[in-house]
Amino acid sequence: MKLNNKDLLLTHGWINAAEVRSKRQFAVVDPATRTEIAMVSDLDATHAQQAIAAATAAYSDWKTVPLQERVDTVLRWAELIEENAEDLGVIISAESGKPLREASGESLQCAALLRWYADEIQRWKEDTSRAPISGQQNYTIRQPIGVVACITPWNFPAAAVMVKAGAAILAGCTTIIKPSDLTPLVALALARLSAAANLPAGVFNVLPCENPTQIGDEICRNPNVRMLSFTGSTRVGKSLYSACGATVKRLALELGGNAPFIIFDDADLDLAIDGALGARFYNSGQICVGANRYFVHSNIYATFASRLAERVNAMKVGSGFDPSSDIGPMINQAAVDRLTHVIESAREMGAKVLAGGGQDDAATLYFQPTVLSDMTPDMPAYTIEIFGPVACLYKFESEDQVVTLANDTEAGLAAYVYSRDASRLARVSEALEAGVVGANSCAIFSNDLPFGGIKQSGLGREHGSQGLEEYIETKSICKVSQ
Repeated sequence: MKLNNKDLLLTHGWINAAEVRSKRQFAVVDPATRTEIAMVSDLDATHAQQAIAAATAAYSDWKTVPLQERVDTVLRWAELIEENAEDLGVIISAESGKPLREASGESLQCAALLRWYADEIQRWKEDTSRAPISGQQNYTIRQPIGVVACITPWNFPAAAVMVKAGAAILAGCTTIIKPSDLTPLVALALARLSAAANLPAGVFNVLPCENPTQIGDEICRNPNVRMLSFTGSTRVGKSLYSACGATVKRLALELGGNAPFIIFDDADLDLAIDGALGARFYNSGQICVGANRYFVHSNIYATFASRLAERVNAMKVGSGFDPSSDIGPMINQAAVDRLTHVIESAREMGAKVLAGGGQDDAATLYFQPTVLSDMTPDMPAYTIEIFGPVACLYKFESEDQVVTLANDTEAGLAAYVYSRDASRLARVSEALEAGVVGANSCAIFSNDLPFGGIKQSGLGREHGSQGLEEYIETKSICKVSQ
């Protein structure tokens, strides 16, 4: 891994603006080559306590720093991220396997998020209301919630850090980041840049670890941590939800999805196929908003399936550092095994493989982009989060039927619908049980647009002004002047 700024390759924990070593270490592996990139310090509960103490001490000062000063510091951080975006992209691609163009875009998105939050928070004003008592003034103020712990995933190892920590820090909170053990290096690189931006010690702490249980337990039970923001599986999210109950922490949970992608027979097929590719194959399909169930009207099913398979067959699988690669490696062997099970179980139950279908070489983590037709709701793929480059096609006949099928899931993160009929597009978008709906579009992320799930896909929102509000306590003051 070649970096222009070698200081960005930080392999130890980061607490109170200083490197923290550990006797234990774990390996970070490039999934494209299955070779070791770096050995990283494996921190534990004792280190978590140190980080919480540092964040708690820093909070007493950071919350009182004038807003403009906080904004200026964060904007300097954004500048440094932009200046080092190429190196950050290399780190992301090396540890996650995603194509370098996607990784570099993620780096720049981190800076864009900080800039958007910095601009938005300066627009906030106090609210004043008419008091029912003569001579009394009622108003509200916003105050930071306190120390915030952020547990982030491997599939967006930089953006998931910044969408949480950036908002929290600008709101006046201090943060503790527990990155995935598969992709800790970019979070540590962001810590290095935070120090270069003169973010005060203790405001941004990073705890790499191989087994998250000890650190997770300490975060959940420690009363000085006032909020936990987590992105990951629904199973783990439920466990954290329960564990945080004893200290009544605020929770923001962005959990798993099972997104439906509906194509009506009046849809623009060119647009729908482009959307279908973007909604499933970006980041090698390892995205929580990925289209899991493609519902295609029977009138166009054969045509759509054939054209999608043709496009998918043309995709190139390879290293993220190869500019021609469309699909990088899966993150680990468990991901490959899951996809193999999805395909094999579907084939055994009557599904047809129109493209891909497995691995070219079992010694690698590369998996062919795949299209499965003749899928039915009794197949395992219907209910699980696929999280890989496998598109599953289901047939439907009517609007009422497909809305029922689309909502037949405990998840409610994202959904997509394609139709030329404006009234149908609006009607189905409103009927779909999801936190975000792409209507003739797969571009469902925007810095000013709140993102999050309903049902068992989570609590709270990220991005937008709502993403900032997650880290704020609103206090009402009822004042009588003497």
